Order: sequence, then structure tokens, then C-alpha cells
Amino acid sequence: MSIILSIIYLIATVTFVFGLKMLGHPETAKKGNLISAVGMVIAIIGTIFFHDFEVPLINYLLIGSALLVGTIIGWLIAVKVEMTKMPELVSLFNGFGGGSALLIGLVEFGKNVGVEDSMKLSSSIITTILAAIIIGSITFTGSLIAWAKLNGSMNDIRLPKYNLINNVFFLGLIVFGTYIVMQGADSFVLIYLLLFAALAYGVLFVIPIGGADMPVVISLLNSLTGIAAAITGILYGNMVMLVGGILVGSAGLILTFVMCNAMNRSLSNVIFGAFGGDSATGAVSAGKTGGTIKKTTASDSAILLNYANKVVIVPGYGLAVAQAQHIIHELELLLIKKGVDVSYAIHPVAGRMPGHMNVLLAESKVDYDKLIEMDDINPQFPNTDVVLVVGANDVVNPAAHNDPSSPIYGMPILDVENARHIIVNKRSMNAGYAGIENELFFNQKTSMLFGDAKSALTELVSELRNM
Repeated sequence: MSIILSIIYLIATVTFVFGLKMLGHPETAKKGNLISAVGMVIAIIGTIFFHDFEVPLINYLLIGSALLVGTIIGWLIAVKVEMTKMPELVSLFNGFGGGSALLIGLVEFGKNVGVEDSMKLSSSIITTILAAIIIGSITFTGSLIAWAKLNGSMNDIRLPKYNLINNVFFLGLIVFGTYIVMQGADSFVLIYLLLFAALAYGVLFVIPIGGADMPVVISLLNSLTGIAAAITGILYGNMVMLVGGILVGSAGLILTFVMCNAMNRSLSNVIFGAFGGDSATGAVSAGKTGGTIKKTTASDSAILLNYANKVVIVPGYGLAVAQAQHIIHELELLLIKKGVDVSYAIHPVAGRMPGHMNVLLAESKVDYDKLIEMDDINPQFPNTDVVLVVGANDVVNPAAHNDPSSPIYGMPILDVENARHIIVNKRSMNAGYAGIENELFFNQKTSMLFGDAKSALTELVSELRNM
């Protein structure tokens, strides 16, 4: 049986590696996700039916019931979730992974407490159990707080000296965990104190981080979930859990640093700097240079697009909120039919999670080849007749280049200001996540098309059809 199980785990591991590799490109991502899912199903079946120890029948019934209930709930959530809620769903899934790890840590601790030679247990095993509990707890509560912030159920809370409080709290967790290891890990009281402290730290860790940094936080929590899974793999000597956890943890960590580079900030600055927590409210009518905004209509915008040779669309979170991904694809096809060269400019941190815009546009069947990353699209803007910005804000703000006092100064942005004409669709003049005024809106080449993205684009498409 052990040989068969080893072969099954090897097959599952290979599917994880190939699946992750395929996730690196939008065209193969769906297939890669499916391959990885099949590998996980194979690993679960192998674990249940090809283990080397006896299991009571009731346990099989409980496992089967849990799998059935979890599958139904997961399927229903995945099918019904709106694209605007995808970041929240990812945060919840991260939290569930962390919660699983902390429960496994507690179970393993309970199995070893009271054993006659528990004091003789390897300190590395005890350390691994405590690491699963700590990392799992931080990921669990941190992900729940991230979900609440993304869902709008919680605002950013800034405690006095929160950096000092968080650092002291974290060091206290490490010291407390070390003390438990040195004491032989034989006290449920100490373990539960450690558990509640780690849960509290997860809350303190995410609460002060601003909305502008949510993509990085989600990626980091995803990495922590993978690390927690790898630790549980060590506890059970399960190679497929270990490899899967390492893959998720390392991929999440790499993506975290990619997100940080996209904002020209270090990970420590994201965690401890926490800009973007207070979004400005209310309308503004003039920029720092004394400029004024220029309003436009769907009719005028349609004329501009109709006679353009090259158009670049910049999607942002406002597009997702309005559920306008399908109508913008319709606009794209209409322009292409008129002989216009159309592409999409994708900023790495556009939206509220890594790859949010890619997923959103893929849902509306936008050709993958038209999704162009920031570094590749920026040189094309000087030769672009019209840029249509839909719901994006901070990622197109020239203050990142022009204003050393700006909190986004130095952040790589989409250089839409270099295009010949710019149309910006927004609900209002409210600031973005960073809570600062956007210089682009006062550019002489910019025309503001106010209104809900779906309504404005629908009217725009209607006008274009009549030309």
C-alpha cells in the first residue's frame, strides 16, 4: 500500500508543478488550475484508501460527509460569487487554509500531551507544532480582517504607536513559543494562551494596513497559508502536503515582492507604512497647479474614439464595481470592426488583488493577447490616439513622477499622460485608495466622462453604433 500511495503522491506533485507553471500565462491558466485540482483529488483519494493503518468505518463516513459538504459549499460559492467580490473570496480561502493548519497543530499537540515520554519528543517536532499554530492563527484572523476591509465592513484603524505595539507583540509570541518548547510542551493552558495571542496578532497585523496595499497583503497571506500547509505536511510526514505548501508559499512570496516592486516600495514599508488608509471624500475642482477639469459627453467621446487609429483601455476597480467588463469588451469589438487598433493596459496592482483585471477581462472573453503589461505598454502611449481610463486612479497618477511629496512618488505607473487624448470615466472626483488628488484629471488633454462605468460605456457603445 505504501508503494502505491507514494506513486499517487508523486503523480499529484507533478500535477501541482505543471499546474503552477501553466498558471503563469492567462491562456493556459484555466487548464493549469484544472490539472492542479485533479492532482489534489488524486492525493485525497490516495490518502483515504491507501494508508497503512486501520480506520474505523465511522471515520470514513465522517470524512466522506465532510468532503461532500465542503465540495457543495465551495462549488456554490465559486459559481455565485461576483467578480467584484473575488478578492474577498480569496481572502476567505486563505483564512480557511490557515484555520486548518492551526487545528492540525492543536490536534497533534493533543496527541502528544500526556504521553509518558513526551518530554523526550524532539524539540524540532514541538517547534513545528507551535509554528503551525502561530502561522495558521495569524493567517486565519488576518485574512478575516482583510475580508472585512475589502468588503467595506471595516475601516482602517490606527492605534497609537501601532508599529511598536505590533513589533513587541510579535517578539512576545516568539519568546512565549520558545518558552513553551523549553518547558517540554506539556501544558494545554500555555498552548491556548499562545493560540489566542497569535489570533490577536493576526488582527493587529492587518488592521492598520490601508486599502491601497490590499493586493500585497492578500498575496502575503496567501504565502503564509502555503507555509502553514507545508508545516502540517512535516507534522504528518506527508510529502504532497509539503510540496504543495512550498509551491504556494514560494509563489505567494514571489508575487508579494512583485507587487511591492510595482509600487516601488519595500515589504516592510507596506506592512509598517500603511499609506492609503484614509481616502479623501468630496469633490475637487482644481489641481495643485490651478488647472480645471474638462467634462465630456458620451457623444463627444464616441467621435474621438471613432476617428482614432490606436486606442488603449486602462481598466481599474471601478470597472469591476460596475460589472462593466462585458460592455467594455463590446466596445472593444465595435472599435476593432471600425479598423481601430485596441489593447488593454494592465498595471500589476490594479484592482484589489493580484491579477484582478486579468481575471475580470478574461470573464468577458477578451483576447489574452490584448492584455499588455505596464512595461510593454508604456512605450506605446506616445503613439496612442486615445486612452480610455475606466475606474483606475492611482495607477495613472502623474504625481508618481512629478511630486516628491506625494505618498506614491516613485511608484511605477501607466504613462497615459503621454497619449494624444485621454478620456477618464469616473463616478466623481473622489480620490483613489491613496487618498490623493490625481494630476491627470487636470491635464489639458484629459476629458472627464462622469457616471457609472456600465451606464457610461453602454451609452458610448450606442453612440458609436450610430456613426
